[in-house]
Amino acid sequence: MRFAVALPWWGYALVVVSALALAVHTYAAARVTPARRAALIALRAAALLLLAAAVLRPVRVLPPSGPGDRLVPVLVDVSRSMRVADAQGPARMQRARTAAGELVRGLESTVRTEVWAFGDGVVRSSLGEMQASGGRSDLSRALRAVADHYRGRPLGGIIVVSDGGDTSSSEMPADLTVPVFTVGIGEPKITRDREIVAMSAGEPRLADSTVDVHVSAVSTGFGTQPLELTLTANGRPVDVRRVPVTDGGPVSAVFTVSPDPTVATVYRVDVPVAPGEIASENNSRSVLVEPPGRPRRLLLVEGAPGYEHTFLKRALARDTSLDVDSVIRKGQTDDGQPTFFVQAAASRAAALAAGYPRTRADLFVYDAVLFGNVDASFFTHEQLVATADFVAARGGGLLVLGGRSFEREGLAATPLDEVLPVDMSDRRSTVARTAGDVRDTAGVQLTGDGASHPATRIGASAGDARRLWAALPSLASVAIVGGPRAGAQVLATTGGARDARPLVAVQRYGQGRAMVFAGEASWRWRMMLPASDNTYDTIWRQMSRWLARGALEPVSVAALGSPSPGTAEQVSVLVRDRDFVPVDDAEVQIVVTAPGGDDTRVTATLADAVDGRYDAPVRFTDAGVYRLAADARRGAERLGAGERVVLAGGADPEMADPRLNEAVLQRLAQQTGGLYVRPD
Repeated sequence: MRFAVALPWWGYALVVVSALALAVHTYAAARVTPARRAALIALRAAALLLLAAAVLRPVRVLPPSGPGDRLVPVLVDVSRSMRVADAQGPARMQRARTAAGELVRGLESTVRTEVWAFGDGVVRSSLGEMQASGGRSDLSRALRAVADHYRGRPLGGIIVVSDGGDTSSSEMPADLTVPVFTVGIGEPKITRDREIVAMSAGEPRLADSTVDVHVSAVSTGFGTQPLELTLTANGRPVDVRRVPVTDGGPVSAVFTVSPDPTVATVYRVDVPVAPGEIASENNSRSVLVEPPGRPRRLLLVEGAPGYEHTFLKRALARDTSLDVDSVIRKGQTDDGQPTFFVQAAASRAAALAAGYPRTRADLFVYDAVLFGNVDASFFTHEQLVATADFVAARGGGLLVLGGRSFEREGLAATPLDEVLPVDMSDRRSTVARTAGDVRDTAGVQLTGDGASHPATRIGASAGDARRLWAALPSLASVAIVGGPRAGAQVLATTGGARDARPLVAVQRYGQGRAMVFAGEASWRWRMMLPASDNTYDTIWRQMSRWLARGALEPVSVAALGSPSPGTAEQVSVLVRDRDFVPVDDAEVQIVVTAPGGDDTRVTATLADAVDGRYDAPVRFTDAGVYRLAADARRGAERLGAGERVVLAGGADPEMADPRLNEAVLQRLAQQTGGLYVRPD
C-alpha cells in the first residue's frame, strides 16, 4: 500500500509526532487517573492519524495479472492520401496495415490492443477491412474521440499510424494524459509529382470588367519540362499557357479573364497527368467568382459647386452598377443657414435635405460616401462619429478628395482622423500649386502597390496601368498630406523622385475601406485628353466600385472557403438591425440549394451575441456550386436577407503536398511524451 499524496519519510514521521503531541496536549490538564489519561491520549492520537491518512489517500497497488489490464488503441489513417505509392513502392495503406499488424502482434503479450480506423471520422475496424477512402484525415478529432471512449480506463498509450496529412482545422488536444506514439508512413520527399498549389481570383476591375486569376504550381521530378496550364470557365476553354519551370521550384501565372456578370463563374486550371506521378488528384484546382449583385449606393457630398463635382457626378452616373445620390452646398439663406442642391432617389432625398444624413440608419443605407472639398465644419460631431462607424461596423467605404479637404486642420483631430490612411497631423497646412506644364512634379506615378491594386490598375497589365496614369495631364494642385499609417498603402504619388508625396492612399479600417485623393481638378484628365479617351471615367468608377464592394448587408452570410465534398462545415450568418447594431434574438433560417437544385432548410442558432453571429452546420454532399440564402426575422419584423455562393470541391486538401508530413507526427509525439518512429 502507498499514499496518493507522497511525502518523504520525515514527512510521515512529522505527522505521527504531531498527532501524538496534540493528543498529549489535549489531556495534559485533565483531572483523571493516569490510566484513563493514557487511554484518552491513545484514542485521540489514533483518530488524528486516521484523519491524516484519509487526507493522504491510501492506495493499494496490485501487481499486473495479465495483458488485459492495460489498453493501447492503435489508430490507422484511412484517408485517400494513403493510396499514394511512394517511389513506385506499395501503397501507403498496405504499408500501414503491415506496420500496425506487426505492432499488434508484438504487444499482445504485454497489453491489449484495439484497432481503430480514422479519416472523416473514427470507428473500430479490423486491419483487413481498411480501405483508403476517407475524404480527409481529421487526426485531432480522432484522438479526442478515442480519449473520450477510454476515459477512466487504464491506457498504456495511443499509437497512430499515418502519413501526417492532417487536414482538420482544429488544434491537437492539449489535455491528453497518455503518450502518443506515431509511426510515419510514406516518404518525406516527393519523387515525381505535378501540383496546382494555389489558385485565387482578385477583385473585379472596371477596365473590360476583368478579374485576375492567380495560379501557383510546382513540378517535381520532371526536370525543366514546361507545365501546360489549361484554364476553363464553367467548363468552357479559355486559355492555355506553357510555363517554364525549375525542378521542385514554385512557378506562377496570371490569367486576366472576363466573367459573366449575371452568374457565378467557376474557373478551373488543369495540368496534364504525366507518367509516374504519385498523385493525379492535385493536378487541378478551381476558384469561384461571384456575380456583383445589386447596384452599390454612393453618396457624393461636395462643399461647393465646381467643375470637379460636375464631371465626377457625370462619370459615376453612367455606371449602371452604381446608384449615386449627390449633395452640393450652394450658399446661405438670409438668416445664415446653408442651402443644398440634392439629387437623390425619392426614398432617400428627405434624409439629405440638411446636407448629410443625421441618423445612422439613413447613412447606413449607402455602401460608400465621397467627400469632395469639405472639412470638419460641414458636419456635426455626431455625424462624424456615425461616419466612422459607417466604415468600421457597416463595412462601408469613405473617400476624401480635393485639395480644400486637406487645407488647415481638415479632418484632423476628428472621429474620422484614424479612419483616413494618412496621418493628417504630420504635414504642412498648405496646398502645393504647380504649373500645368511641369509634368515631372505634377504628373502621376503609380507605386508598385498601385500597379496591381484593383482600385487603380486600369490597364490589362501592371505596365499598361503605369503608362495610362503617367500620361494623364497635370493636376491644378496637390495637397501636402502626412505619411501613410501603419498598414496603409500609397497607390499613386506626384512630384519628382526626391520629393514624391501621396496622391492616392488606401487602408482597411474595421470592416470597411478608406481612401484619400489629395489632388485638385482631376477633371483636367477629361478635358485635356481626346473625347474618345475614357481614362478619367474609368479611374473614378473603378475606385468607387472598390470602395463600395466591401460593404456588408444587415443580414450577411460570412465568407466560407471551398469545403470538401461529403463534409459538413459551420456556416455563419451576421444579423444586424438598420443601425447595424448586432441582434441577439433573431430567428435565422438558411436555405441551401445544392448543385442539382434540391433545397434544404436549416436553422441557425445564436453563437455570439456580441457580433450577432448565428451558426448552422451545412453538409456539402457533392462537388459543385451551392447557394446559401439566409433570412432573419424578429417576431413579425423581417430584419433582412443575405446570400452567398459557395464552391465545394474546388481543391482537394487531402492530396495537397502528398508527402509524409513528419513534422505533425513528431510534434504530437513530443508534446505527449511519446515517440516518433518509421516503420522499419
